[in-house]
Amino acid sequence: MNNPRKRRRARKTGAVAKVALPQLERRVLRNRFAPVEPLDEEQINLIHEASMTLLEEQGIEVLGDMALDLFRKAGADVDSAGVVRMDRGLLMEAIASAPEKFSVTPRNDANTLQVGEDVINFGMVSGPPNVHDNINGRRMGNIRDFESLVKFGQYFNVITFFGNQAVAPTDLPVNTRHLDTLLASIVYSDKPFFSTGIGAGRSLDAINMCAIARGISVEELAASPSAMTNINVNSPRKLDDSMAYGAMQLATHGQPVSVTPFTLMGAMTPATLGGALVQQNAEALLGIALLQFTRPGTPVIYGGFTSNVDMRSGSPAFGTPENAMANLAGGQLSRFYKLPHRTSACNASNAVDLQAVYETQMALWGSVMGHGNLIYHTAGWLEGGLVASFEKVIVDCEMLQHMTQFLQPVKIDLDEIGLDAMREVGPGGHFFGCEHTMARYKDAFYQPFLSDWQNHENWVASGSKDATQRATEIWPKILQEFEAPPLDPAIKEELEAYVVKRKEELGKEEPALEPVLI
Repeated sequence: MNNPRKRRRARKTGAVAKVALPQLERRVLRNRFAPVEPLDEEQINLIHEASMTLLEEQGIEVLGDMALDLFRKAGADVDSAGVVRMDRGLLMEAIASAPEKFSVTPRNDANTLQVGEDVINFGMVSGPPNVHDNINGRRMGNIRDFESLVKFGQYFNVITFFGNQAVAPTDLPVNTRHLDTLLASIVYSDKPFFSTGIGAGRSLDAINMCAIARGISVEELAASPSAMTNINVNSPRKLDDSMAYGAMQLATHGQPVSVTPFTLMGAMTPATLGGALVQQNAEALLGIALLQFTRPGTPVIYGGFTSNVDMRSGSPAFGTPENAMANLAGGQLSRFYKLPHRTSACNASNAVDLQAVYETQMALWGSVMGHGNLIYHTAGWLEGGLVASFEKVIVDCEMLQHMTQFLQPVKIDLDEIGLDAMREVGPGGHFFGCEHTMARYKDAFYQPFLSDWQNHENWVASGSKDATQRATEIWPKILQEFEAPPLDPAIKEELEAYVVKRKEELGKEEPALEPVLI
């Protein structure tokens, strides 16, 4: 179609093919299986005791006077270098004040996120500086691609939340880009999202904009959280002031924070699973204690992001046996402390290929069977986190639908068994056309949207497209037909006005905000 008039006519008459992907209904997904526990009780207690010893004797360096003052007032020891050491009794008392479960309500309360117990939530890729698709190639992250990734997450029912930032919009000013991503997350989706929690100012903007989006006050938001962030401890054993202040600002307003050490065995922790788990545990618990000292009862999430490195190159490895084991063990530790668990399903492949799928699947099984409540990076993660891939989003969402269907309860009764159907077909027959099969034809099995049902001869004749190539045909159609969820025009106008006002204020180079403790 080289004639622009013909292109316009095709759009008007609906000649462009519609995407109609078989999707599972949006649901609260519960894990009906018992958690897999690779560590026995003695090993869990050993990790706990070693973590307590690490915090009592070696401690963790914390940057930021306000955070250090809170630790001092709580009774922790803070030395002249800013290293915090804490008695295990004080630490465990703080951890005990955190809730075992909570909910996060976006602007559409039908998409409320339940966090804790046996509920599983799958989230979009978060954090890459680059983006890739097979049509436009690899490029630096930008706001248009950020918006596209939000649209994908909104489109797929199996995605129930967004991470901090689906891709970094490097085409926007660093000090104000969080306002643009917040606005895009609210306009193009009505699902919960994590915001960028670097500094108190960005967190306060997320709080204010989430309150505007829901038409409630900031004070009301404390009783019904909407804003969330995820902070990383800079392993080994360092919590910077920007992360601390961003988390503390959210905590002052009763908003949830995931504390997730970024621990790679052999690089940022000892080169053993035991050493990595002890360090992850100590770092996560100290961050969670800080939030409880800020506001007791603050909703928190025990985060784990432990994997190994490729010892030949030093680069992160994901989807390895060690990574899957860490996901399982992290779930055990979170349950030991009665906290919700955040984990991830990542891969280290440089292409949407077999490696990308088997590594993601390996990590996903560890996350699901470890009873992760929030599973980050389940759709779109590539190149060890350097790239958000459009094709990988499509492939991953197919995989997540398979996992979701696998977790559904099995229905077995006499009618389902079909003894009458066996009598009807008899020995040597087939069940394709019998009454029992026809009555269940549409709902008998999960219908994959990436599968190609042609026989081999037709498959070869039609171009022999693999799953990645078929994904390349799907995502442009989703973007072409995407319709943003309804948003009250007055609320949208208020959000846009807030963004304009804050950009003007930030352009004056205001001093960095510190959280006001309430």
